[in-house]
Amino acid sequence: MVFDLIIFDCDGVLIDSELLSIRADQECLAECGIELCADEIRDRYTGISFAGMVADLESRHGPLPADFADRHRMRLWPLFERELWAVPGVAALLDSLTCRICVASSGRPERLKHAPLLVGLYDRFHPHIFSAAEVAHGKPAPDLFLHAAARMGVMPERCVVVEDSVPGVIAGVAAGMRVIGFVGASHCRPEDAARLAALGAAPVLDDMAKLLPALAR
Repeated sequence: MVFDLIIFDCDGVLIDSELLSIRADQECLAECGIELCADEIRDRYTGISFAGMVADLESRHGPLPADFADRHRMRLWPLFERELWAVPGVAALLDSLTCRICVASSGRPERLKHAPLLVGLYDRFHPHIFSAAEVAHGKPAPDLFLHAAARMGVMPERCVVVEDSVPGVIAGVAAGMRVIGFVGASHCRPEDAARLAALGAAPVLDDMAKLLPALAR
């Protein structure tokens, strides 16, 4: 195998969380008088940081409440505690890997501890969990993936990224890494595979059990 490190995105790759996040987004925004449909939130904000989402919302709708992040967390975390699951097959895949692994996610640091703990994945990656809060520019900029590779001591060309989002694929390609797309979580739509492939993900998988064979190609 011509790689030394697999960099996993978290939401939509390790945990099936995106639809829960969208529900929290809608509820919090509705409290602010902003009505967005689930598809618009998914298309505009999947894969980018919370700060990036807030900046875009404020550019379009005006300032959000100062406690918007707290309101969002109070909506989202109970949903996670009731309904969050690991993506099917992730635990078995991680058990089968012999190379180094880490997480590089647009999620905030507290979320990147809380959510993986709920589904039993945190200890598999800790302390190698990197947040967009650690870099100047989040996805689709390559900064986060390059930061993760540097912290892990691996050259970018020896890294494989597993991503479910358009910004994530763009970032991985820009970082000079091989990118494998994943469309097996509940938020993914039939057209997503072609979209990720067009941006440079190869292959694009709909089942985590297919990842190990794909890594050998």
